Amino acid sequence: MEERNGAFRRLGTMIDCSRNAVMTVGAVKKWIDITSDLGYNMLMLYTEDTYEVTGEPYFGYARGRYSKEELKEVNAYASSKGMELIPCIQTLAHLNAIARWPEYAPHMDVQDILLAGDQRTYELIGRMFETIAQCFSSKYVHIGMDEAHLFGRGRFYDLHKDVDRTEAMLEHLNKVADIGRKHGLSLVMWSDMFYRLAAGGAYYAADAGIREDVGQRIPDNVELVYWDYYSVDPARYDKMLKSHASIKAGTWFAGGLWSWEGFAPHNAFSIRATGAALEACEENGVTDIFFTLWGDDGAECSRFALLPSLFYAAQRAQGNRDEADIRQKFEKKFGISWDAFILLDLPYSPNQKPDGVVDCEKYLLYNDPFQGLLDSTLAGGEGAQFARCAEALERVQAEGEWAYLFRTQQDLCSVLERKAELGVRTRAAYQAGDKEALTALILDYQETESRLAVFYESFRRQWDQENKRSGFEVQDIRLGGLRQRMEHCRKTLERYLAGEIGSIQELDEPQLDFRGNGREFSRQPVLFNAWKEIVTVNTL
Repeated sequence: MEERNGAFRRLGTMIDCSRNAVMTVGAVKKWIDITSDLGYNMLMLYTEDTYEVTGEPYFGYARGRYSKEELKEVNAYASSKGMELIPCIQTLAHLNAIARWPEYAPHMDVQDILLAGDQRTYELIGRMFETIAQCFSSKYVHIGMDEAHLFGRGRFYDLHKDVDRTEAMLEHLNKVADIGRKHGLSLVMWSDMFYRLAAGGAYYAADAGIREDVGQRIPDNVELVYWDYYSVDPARYDKMLKSHASIKAGTWFAGGLWSWEGFAPHNAFSIRATGAALEACEENGVTDIFFTLWGDDGAECSRFALLPSLFYAAQRAQGNRDEADIRQKFEKKFGISWDAFILLDLPYSPNQKPDGVVDCEKYLLYNDPFQGLLDSTLAGGEGAQFARCAEALERVQAEGEWAYLFRTQQDLCSVLERKAELGVRTRAAYQAGDKEALTALILDYQETESRLAVFYESFRRQWDQENKRSGFEVQDIRLGGLRQRMEHCRKTLERYLAGEIGSIQELDEPQLDFRGNGREFSRQPVLFNAWKEIVTVNTL
């Protein structure tokens, strides 16, 4: 591959197609059009099980998996645009979707981790590689192998007892590398497990004390990928890159364009982290970099909402450090101002945090109005902040292809204008015995239900424009459940006000801080993305 993009041989992105939102072929082509025009020359599709594997009918079943024909079509289109399409699969952990099927029980060690050392595991991986060899023209494949925290602690332990887990990891890697070698493939893998096994679970530990022979034992057709999305300090990236170089030369770097914490993008933080990371990559001679767009917990955020981050990363990789110039070029390229597009971050809501990321728009949407598990994060005035954000989004008057992104976020903020503090207001009025205030709140419940219906439609249209239909049933369950719960709480208040019930048990219960601080409430926004832990403390 020819040198381009300044110091970088590969400048790419990675789209998560494994957390319910499998991007349609048409949307992938649109992404290729945009990114190739910006100077990117590589794309990874992250597919844990969402691709066809011959002889494995349950692999990706009902998950919107790509057929071989679809993969070949995308590969051909990428090639026509001068872009390398690299498959990104999993050959150790993150295979929870197949673990549910009885057919794969013999393949599993514990939870979502494959059973290393078992011949059936390598037969399955062999079939994965057959799909890759048939559908992709790139001679590289990303084999995953990250975050296998319980590796060797389940059935593997029953069979082999307490072994050196680093040794077991290397043995597994060498067997996978042999399979790749048979297909003429070079492999790249996330590096974190070597650090975690040496440092008691920690990844970002440059002084982890990894054994000197580990690098020598990594197969010659395997390269490491250092992933880090969390820091704005170039020194941290620098230390970790130097640490990787001491293990094996040629480390790739993966940054993050934050699409995975709720409905809103986090362009502002992504840009700060990207700038710091690229500075260290340039100083350490890294030649292969890409930026991930994950979809944790349901993939609510549009990847296209990260266009400012995507544009900034490309400009910065090509040597442009002038942010004012980057903003001007963005508007010229996309026909909308930088400041207008950044409104998708919801900067006038509680979502902005100078030193990190929070996702109030998600947890306040699903925060139960009676239990109020996340009420302890509210300082007051959040509803007004979301109203201001909705007004700003409406003023953009976005036309054309990006209008749907603004409509979805505007409708979400409109819901939160009424709902964000609804539980706090309900509890305060109930505990004060103020039935007049509770009666007035009934209208807020009704209006919230009405606005939820509007938001649902705009969000559904956004999903249908970008993703396959499979996976949206999760959003139906969540948003449909929220609407039903709002109706239930409203009717409970109506029954209480009518004297049909003498009390509301949830509102009689003293509230505790969800982080475990008892009655001490932080009153600060947080990052909390797990839907099932937001909506209830009961079992789902």
